[in-house]
Amino acid sequence: MAKAEEFVKAVEDGLKLAKRVYFGKDRAVAAPRPPPPMDKSSSAASSYLLPSAPMVYAVIYDPSIVDNPDVPSYQPHVHGRCEPPALIPLQMNGIELEVDCLLDTAFVTVRGSWRVHCVMGSRSCDCRIAVPMGEQGSILGVEIDELRNTYRTQLVVREHLDGIAKSARTEDGGYLMPHLFTLTIPQVDGGINLSITIRWSQKLLYSEGEFSLNIPFTFPEYVTPAGKKIPKKEKIQLNLNAGSETNVLCKTSSHPLKETKRNAGKLGFSYESEVHSWSSTDFSFSYTVSSSHISGGVFLQSPSVLDIDQREMFCIYLFPGNQQSRKVFRKDIVFLVDISGSMRGKLLDATKNALFAALAKLDSEDTFSIIAFNGETYQFSLSLESASKEAVEKAIQWISMNFIAGGATNISLPLNMAMEMLSNVRDSVPIIFLVTDGTVEDERHICDAMKNYVTDGRSTWPRIYTFGIGVFCNHYFLQMLAMISRGQHIAAYDMDSLESRIQKFFTSALSPILSNITIDKWDELDDLEVCPSHMTDLSSENPLIVSGRYRGRFPESLKAKGILSDLSDCKIDLKIETVRDIPLDLVFAKEQILLLTVQAWFSENKQLEEKVAKISIQTAIISEYTCMVLLETTEGKIAEEAVEEKEVTDKNHSRKMITLGIGFGDLSATAENIPPGSEELKLPEAVEMFVKASNCCIGGHGFSPAHRDIPVILLYMDPVVGEAFALAKAVTLASRCGWSKVLFECDSLVLCNDVLSSEPSTLWAASGFVEHVRRCLVEERKDWRVAWVSRRCNMQAHLLAKWAARFGIVGCLLLTDITEHIWACDMHL
Repeated sequence: MAKAEEFVKAVEDGLKLAKRVYFGKDRAVAAPRPPPPMDKSSSAASSYLLPSAPMVYAVIYDPSIVDNPDVPSYQPHVHGRCEPPALIPLQMNGIELEVDCLLDTAFVTVRGSWRVHCVMGSRSCDCRIAVPMGEQGSILGVEIDELRNTYRTQLVVREHLDGIAKSARTEDGGYLMPHLFTLTIPQVDGGINLSITIRWSQKLLYSEGEFSLNIPFTFPEYVTPAGKKIPKKEKIQLNLNAGSETNVLCKTSSHPLKETKRNAGKLGFSYESEVHSWSSTDFSFSYTVSSSHISGGVFLQSPSVLDIDQREMFCIYLFPGNQQSRKVFRKDIVFLVDISGSMRGKLLDATKNALFAALAKLDSEDTFSIIAFNGETYQFSLSLESASKEAVEKAIQWISMNFIAGGATNISLPLNMAMEMLSNVRDSVPIIFLVTDGTVEDERHICDAMKNYVTDGRSTWPRIYTFGIGVFCNHYFLQMLAMISRGQHIAAYDMDSLESRIQKFFTSALSPILSNITIDKWDELDDLEVCPSHMTDLSSENPLIVSGRYRGRFPESLKAKGILSDLSDCKIDLKIETVRDIPLDLVFAKEQILLLTVQAWFSENKQLEEKVAKISIQTAIISEYTCMVLLETTEGKIAEEAVEEKEVTDKNHSRKMITLGIGFGDLSATAENIPPGSEELKLPEAVEMFVKASNCCIGGHGFSPAHRDIPVILLYMDPVVGEAFALAKAVTLASRCGWSKVLFECDSLVLCNDVLSSEPSTLWAASGFVEHVRRCLVEERKDWRVAWVSRRCNMQAHLLAKWAARFGIVGCLLLTDITEHIWACDMHL
């Protein structure tokens, strides 16, 4: 959340600066209302200035350039610079929203016009676009048109940039938050109008037979143009394809939509109006597909001439229906929950609360067990327990007592234990839930073992449902486990909504109504590729959608087959329809890229990586093997002059590369028990104070990024300052890891010496950190550098070390106390 908080602070500064802009008597820029006094949560305090609709900001380093570009106000000169820069929201002149929905996917296009109303006409500034997106939002592209230049984003193969300086910075662009994309446009003149087109995809939510769409479309008052006579037009277009032969019943709409088209399963709506102020609510729309029983269909489409894959395309969908009385399968369940040190705090609390809710929803016929794991395993029971009220209450008590975060991460042992517990179940759906935030070294070996288990001639096997938290776990490994076993994988990056996502994940997986699903007549198709290769069970909480490619003649009729909860066979006739209005390859490209990336990671296959990159570039959907660049087209002064297209560069002439992939996990972060959400760990307050006060050169030469956090703090500065840094870092890690006893003898210099010594550590009761630092530095000592700081800082550092050493530190020393003592000492220096 550090990036989001910095963004909010920059907007706060920008709104203060914007008061310098005089608009005449019409109005001034109104400051936003702060959150209500009753809501004191940090999330509310830091989110009220985050964009709730597509926004554009002027990036202001030099406050003296802020003025009305049309009528200068000649305000007093402002000295100094804004570091980090302030962000002034630009006024918006027009907005259009177009949404195309096919089944559970929405393709969103926003076209808007913004004016750089706050910068002198003779000056220029960067402009930052911010795009909040809905459920599982993924940016597809941005195009910008201004007076002389046009810009557009494009995906390129990452390997092609290896020989070029990669200056990918947060301010250039990327995901500020899981569903908030930003992009910076360089040097736009004051008074210029920017015409911007933004495209992204997102998912529709499904609950109790109802699809719902929500798109951030709430504009703050301060983006409304100054001047009462300026026309403001707002336009919305919605096209919906819910599947052939389905009766669609519209439920709710946030805006006054007018129906323009209605066919079988297809609807069109529009809204257009002159407004006094922009939309003050998100665009939302919900509908139901009126079918009480399981139903489904097939979409077919031929590839375009530019498609790299010339096979025909298909998409099969199954709706669970809205029959509330339908019985779900009896279930045998093992919950595997990571309780390593990085799960400490609200991560583990959210997981426990979701687990309590899941246990309460089990039927008395179900059986369950729980395994908590870190470096060790902790079992609730040696065998499956019936989900009686007494057993559930006992399990809740056991969770409360045994879910204590600490230690390393080992997934293989608890997973094997769960598979063994479920090996002899009959007439049920065996399920393993795996919740983790870490990466382990033997992931491919685990997948191999699971593949061998599934292909060992068994009629049924446990479905593994995986829930990965943050970017330090390898989501492709978790997806592979799910794919092998007909399970599902969910990724969560937003820690604030973690509990609700885990609860929904549990609820969906615990509600299977059709199992062992197959499609007949597959053998009549040539060169068939299905994503996913094993169809998951149909849940009463979600539709099931699979897609793929084929050659040959598609059957004129098709059936889906499966087993119902009473173990009877079920057959569903699938209505076949050819679609042309929405490119089908875009609908399932994200899923195809994901599953191919999983296979490429598992097999370490270079050809699969190249295939993923090609699909990514063709569909503009991000992948691990591509990155985004911003291209600039500059038109010459003479009409006949050739149009030049070039990649946008910064002042150092290096590419602005925007990396959007999540990576393949982080073993280092897992080993150090760094919690999700700490991708940009800030130094403790006491340590940060020394950094700001000193003149020391803290560089990164000679150290890998994964190890840079620790050795820089210990070795890249004056030795006395290093003592204080080492002490503060040790106490912070002790608190994070939950160590019961940490001892510091004499002076904190002992800690530095202990790290550099080759002898076994006697300083700490838990010496894992010392050993880790020692291993990191074995090959890097030759690159140490020392830079001196001012005498004043040396005195402060020495006072801190001596003051801390005077206490017989047992347990954890509060860094706030250290900081307060430094301030007290500072007053007497």
